[in-house]
Amino acid sequence: MSTITERLIEAQARIDSAAAQAGRVGESITLLAVSKTKPAEMIREAYLAGARDFGENYLQEGVDKIDALQDLDIRWHFIGPLQSNKTRPVAERFDWIHSVDRLKIAQRLSEQRPSGKAPLNVCIQVNISAEQSKSGVNPAQLPELAAAVAALPGLRLRGLMAIPAPESDPEKQRQALAQMKQLFDALKAEHPGLDTLSMGMSDDLEAAVAEGSTMVRIGTAIFGTRK
Repeated sequence: MSTITERLIEAQARIDSAAAQAGRVGESITLLAVSKTKPAEMIREAYLAGARDFGENYLQEGVDKIDALQDLDIRWHFIGPLQSNKTRPVAERFDWIHSVDRLKIAQRLSEQRPSGKAPLNVCIQVNISAEQSKSGVNPAQLPELAAAVAALPGLRLRGLMAIPAPESDPEKQRQALAQMKQLFDALKAEHPGLDTLSMGMSDDLEAAVAEGSTMVRIGTAIFGTRK
């Protein structure tokens, strides 16, 4: 059994355990394997071990991997910040984007989504910790942006994504995650089709699952430390 296979099994076991402790079903939480900076061969190995959803932060690197792994039925997620002049490859090649935080980006993605493809699945990124260095919409502006994104024909609004500020204290970790769940529930009342709350990574996935995450983004715990 390869190291990646072992780590993938361990990551899934963590998710299942956290779900059980929260009174949830592990199958309701998607493991998104974050493969940025890792070669296509490692992605293929993780795929053969059962992973189907892979997240990329860097556009050209992601496109190169999509080309290299065309024989696999991978669901590709773009999870990094995106400039408005670089939307076309995401619109044309990816299945999901988690980092929409401006209407201009969403409009361009909608316009550039090929008509023969299913709508691009969209999560709106929320800057839940109000960090100057991070992308994301202010929570107060979320309802207006969500309504505008939901109306665009080439997109399907699926939910929200957040990267809370790092916290070593589990209780403080959960505060921001709980705020995200409240935002998600409030937005779902207006948009009943929402089904995705993308939050939680290798260091805080247990807290994220406890607070209602439906998709956890796991990189280091599967592929090892990035160079």
